[in-house]
Amino acid sequence: MPGPPRPAEEPMPRPAPLSPGEIADRLASLPGWTFTEGALRRELVFADFPEAFAFMTRVALAAEKMGHHPEWTNVWSRVSVALTTHDAGGVTELDFQLAGVMHRLMRNGD
Repeated sequence: MPGPPRPAEEPMPRPAPLSPGEIADRLASLPGWTFTEGALRRELVFADFPEAFAFMTRVALAAEKMGHHPEWTNVWSRVSVALTTHDAGGVTELDFQLAGVMHRLMRNGD
């Protein structure tokens, strides 16, 4: 026999968009990342397709845990990334957190 209905879960509050000044300050800690066209952007180059795809897989697992997913494309050894929080209308702390994850995975390879 099924139990009583569960109350609807409250959605996690989304962070507010950062100001251009806050974004510029934060970019100093993420070499290779830029802020253009309303998003944090980076072009990553790997040795080959399997290495690029392995990186994307590691990031995908972390992004899923965060509940925040990148816009990205992959062509052979290249991964192009754009990070923005669409429902907040701009770049937020979540984007910088995910960029930090990517930065660590690129550096450590794990």
